Amino acid sequence: MKEINVVPYRLAQLSGIVHGACGMDSWCFGPGKKLYMSTSPYEKEAGFIVDRTHTKWGKGRPYEWCIVGMWLCTWLMFSASPEWSGVIKGAWIFCMYCLVNAVFYTMLNANGNVYMVRAFKTQDEYVALNTYGGIIPMLTAFAFNIAFPVAMAKIATSPAGWSRLVAVIAVPLAAFGMLRFLTIKETHEVEAVSATEKISLKDVGMILKHNRYIYILAIATLVMNFVTNMGINTYYFTYIVGNVGLMGFLSVVQIVIIPLMFVFPPIIRKFSKQKLIMAGVLTTCVGLFINFIAGSNMTLLMIGALLQNAGAVPISMLASLLIVDCAEYNEWKGMRRMEGTLGSVNGFASKVGGSLGTAFVGIMIGLAGYDASAAVMPDSAILMIRLLYSLIPLALYVVVFIAMGFYKVEKDMPQILKDNEERRAAYLAEHPETENK
Repeated sequence: MKEINVVPYRLAQLSGIVHGACGMDSWCFGPGKKLYMSTSPYEKEAGFIVDRTHTKWGKGRPYEWCIVGMWLCTWLMFSASPEWSGVIKGAWIFCMYCLVNAVFYTMLNANGNVYMVRAFKTQDEYVALNTYGGIIPMLTAFAFNIAFPVAMAKIATSPAGWSRLVAVIAVPLAAFGMLRFLTIKETHEVEAVSATEKISLKDVGMILKHNRYIYILAIATLVMNFVTNMGINTYYFTYIVGNVGLMGFLSVVQIVIIPLMFVFPPIIRKFSKQKLIMAGVLTTCVGLFINFIAGSNMTLLMIGALLQNAGAVPISMLASLLIVDCAEYNEWKGMRRMEGTLGSVNGFASKVGGSLGTAFVGIMIGLAGYDASAAVMPDSAILMIRLLYSLIPLALYVVVFIAMGFYKVEKDMPQILKDNEERRAAYLAEHPETENK
């Protein structure tokens, strides 16, 4: 359950319970975030490691154990003793943060598609896994965001309380996250080459050079994470709406998106993934334009948020399927499939987009004259906040719409799948011993 994230609550712990100065958050997590970002260029190495893996458990399945490592280190991050010196506490939290994000989360980004295509055989199964399978994590995350602050106020009143609270969350979620490893095996090989034929760095270079379609998906992922991590909502509701407490109403509309996940599989059978994503992008753009004209009107802002969230569903649900398409294209072109490396390229785009989005807002409102201590905010800063909440992300999604127009591989996919299946069947006929490796 990597969708649940307790790390944002670290500041309350550091400044209140662990008795480190508030500045410790920047001291610990500033370098940690830099290291997290510095690992981004090495996302493809994580994918390369997964792609080269051959164990009795399979290729992608062994890395499910990273779920346990991620939650263990998350608990340890919140278990720093107030008796330790500031330097030791800072070093401890810094190390745990880096292990969670730069190691375990990175490997989980790389293994998912590798595991999926070797455990399930058909496109319908992939669709069901990425739609119906996403409902439980979404509902769990929704419940967590409501319940955790309440539990924090009641339990996290001491260092031991913080450790106990995170443990209560970490143990069941780690166990739940490992159910897939325990119940679903990799049952078949999907590549028409020997399972013992090792992947080389040259293979990585080949797909990065010759598969342009993965970069189209990367652009969409980068923009979505850029916009999601801008963090402009607090500014908007503080200075435009005038009541930051109303921001919680936008979270409520997210629950309305869940019914879309039930009707999504039948829709995918009738429309191409490219068209669905482009339709989603247009829906998001309409929502962002409504944000621009909404001002402080909560009805319009909730409509805009609903359209924006609904528009994000296709790319969120279909990203893994596009990665599988890219892997099929690789195989069709005589290259290695490399689902792990392809997933890591998308993970790299996600990290870069998230980090740039956060930095971009600070730079732009600073240039516009934003001053938190000012009695009256300059009109230029107010206008910039409105633009960052609406037209600027809208312009970025227009770029995604244009980029998706070049995603032409889907029209060739029936022939690609047919040719690949014939090649695999011929290989397995000659090497039947590799079928279940």
